[in-house]
Amino acid sequence: MALNRNHSQNGGVLINNGESVLRECKNVELSFSDVNCKTDLLKGTKKGTVYLTPYRLLFVSSNTKDCMGSAMFPYYLMKGCSIEQPVFNANYIKGTVSAEAGGGWEGQASFKMSFTSGGAIEVGQHLFKLATNASRAAPAQNGAASFGYPSPGMMNGYGPAPPAPPAPQGYTYTPSPQQNGFYQGPPPPAANMGYPMPMPATGNSKAAEAAGSAYYNPSNPHNVYMPMERPPPYAPYPNSPEKKSN
Repeated sequence: MALNRNHSQNGGVLINNGESVLRECKNVELSFSDVNCKTDLLKGTKKGTVYLTPYRLLFVSSNTKDCMGSAMFPYYLMKGCSIEQPVFNANYIKGTVSAEAGGGWEGQASFKMSFTSGGAIEVGQHLFKLATNASRAAPAQNGAASFGYPSPGMMNGYGPAPPAPPAPQGYTYTPSPQQNGFYQGPPPPAANMGYPMPMPATGNSKAAEAAGSAYYNPSNPHNVYMPMERPPPYAPYPNSPEKKSN
């Protein structure tokens, strides 16, 4: 998990180019426990909005004066996640998350996300499926150019968002109000025609095996297994041998 990387001054969420917001849920309360490092950033209950992208969960605080404005949860750093449905309190998602290198804190912590306005089951099941898919693909790099995604109003139903053209230094993506928090993100950039796909590095067989071991069981939709290893990186395609000239 990384802190204070994914929010703008006006309370919007910042995501990387090539990613899209797949689901949004407001009125979420985030709290941490069993934090094995000394930091004030994870103290207290944070109220804000949760966003799901293909590679990570993002939480943006609704209090712009909070010392923790945002928290980014890469799926491969989350474990033991489950959806809890207490009788007298709001449903919540709980689990454990580890710190990302250079993420503003160290160690690991238990987290709890309470959905006071509903949506825990839908967000949780979507989260589990995305984590399973992300474990089989290389994640987007955190250093990529980012763009702003202002929080729109919520409506009932579905609808596509207008496409946003990419720009070298990032761009602003302003979707129209959607229904039920679903958004169709901008299309990915087209691949180079005629260029063969890169082959995975042979030295990462163990990482590849671990990355492929995540699974989502439809018969037990409230739990998911998420491995703690990054998906294997891709090695550049080897150059073809040059012809020798006499």
